[in-house]
Amino acid sequence: MSIAAAIEQSIDTMWRYHADPISLEQLAEDASYSKFHYSRMFNQLTGTSPGRFLTAIRIFMAKRHLLETPDSVTDITYRVGYNSLGTFTSRFTRSVGVSPTRYRSLAQEDDLPPLVPPAARTGHGLSSVTGQLYFPSEVGPVRVYVGAFNTPIMEGYPQACDILDEARPFHLHVPDGLWFIRAAAVAVDDASLRHQIRPPRLVGSGWAVRTRGGRAYSTDVQLREVTQLDLPILLALPELDGARRRRLTRAGAGAR
Repeated sequence: MSIAAAIEQSIDTMWRYHADPISLEQLAEDASYSKFHYSRMFNQLTGTSPGRFLTAIRIFMAKRHLLETPDSVTDITYRVGYNSLGTFTSRFTRSVGVSPTRYRSLAQEDDLPPLVPPAARTGHGLSSVTGQLYFPSEVGPVRVYVGAFNTPIMEGYPQACDILDEARPFHLHVPDGLWFIRAAAVAVDDASLRHQIRPPRLVGSGWAVRTRGGRAYSTDVQLREVTQLDLPILLALPELDGARRRRLTRAGAGAR
């Protein structure tokens, strides 16, 4: 079995048994690779470690349980593999941007706020990161979220975010640091599902950018179909997590 196929099998195991204890040693042994080689290749193919990937799956499944069941946060904590309510709540809040209880309330009330970059982050002294989005084909009406994150995972609130309802370059303003540029194109015309977490229509990433001194940087983003090697999006987005429906005009991002 190739290392890529072995890692895909590992990720499938994580999704199916995320509530159980899963160790790096177990995953590497099942893949028939040394722990060092397995971990290095996993990071190379997914952009993160096996442990971080498993945590992302657990938080994603917690979001699903919060929206699709009436179960208490405590019950959901144990259902997704945590033994401590405090630890689960802290990790959920850091990953999603709001607490589990707040997330459930906002999503069910269709009141998840859009990610609008704070005005303070577009001021003097910040570096700018711009780029063009490239789409693989006709994708229908979509809204594209482009954010600068301090990790490869789309979680929490980004340092900067641009929301595109039309075909134009994205613009981000960030302080000095290393930023991972991530994008998600979400469908806005699917009225068949309510209060269910949906996957993004497309995802993409640009080169990581190390900014300093208020300079201008550029990195384009190629959007593509989601694969098994992609981390689930933990950041709460209205079109993915809530029941919100917004159709774009034919002059918007979907008219390609």
